[in-house]
Amino acid sequence: MNHHSFFTTLLSSGVLLLSGCATTVHEPASDPRFSAVRPVMSMPIPINDGAIYKAGFERSLFEDPTAHRVGDVLTIILQERTNASKKASTSTKKDSAIELEVPTVFGAPVRHAGKDILSASVAAKRGFDGEGDSTQSNSLTGSITVTVAEVYPNGNLFVRGEKLLTLNQGSEHVRISGIIRPVDIRPDNTVRSSQVADARIVYGGQGVLAEVNGKGWMQRVFDGPWWPF
Repeated sequence: MNHHSFFTTLLSSGVLLLSGCATTVHEPASDPRFSAVRPVMSMPIPINDGAIYKAGFERSLFEDPTAHRVGDVLTIILQERTNASKKASTSTKKDSAIELEVPTVFGAPVRHAGKDILSASVAAKRGFDGEGDSTQSNSLTGSITVTVAEVYPNGNLFVRGEKLLTLNQGSEHVRISGIIRPVDIRPDNTVRSSQVADARIVYGGQGVLAEVNGKGWMQRVFDGPWWPF
């Protein structure tokens, strides 16, 4: 094999390797802070199965079907929408002037070539105009099912959960935790995200779409706050 064929084969292998890496989609990692909580297991009791009744398969006709115990699940309806707008305008201006009368020497002004050489005047002007305008809008809709992680003494529930999605061009995740009141839970075992206290809602993604929407490392260097120019 000559040198030309060797370098051609090496270059082709590198291109194929980079292409394979570029199309690989990694599954998002789970966050333990939002992981599901299993129900607390009670002490085992002797099972005496009867002809009709079998322990562990009973169903109460009058039990509340909504979440109220550790490990129970409920669905949070995401209805987050924020809009913020801020505008500022500043304008300052200052003018000052100083003028001295023509001094005289022995009762006569000092002149040279017909001009008073001892006369003086000072004038200064300063001005500043500044204006700023900022607008931001965010929206997040959907649903996520979480588990009850803790029941507080007053009956409120601390819930947490996450949803991980792996798509053909990337992956995304939704994570949420917070405190809800049992009275805010609807009969279908759902609650609106606006009724979650101390809410922590995290939405993110990675993959091809996330990469093309982000700045390169060199652009981040030039846009950094420490860049002097």
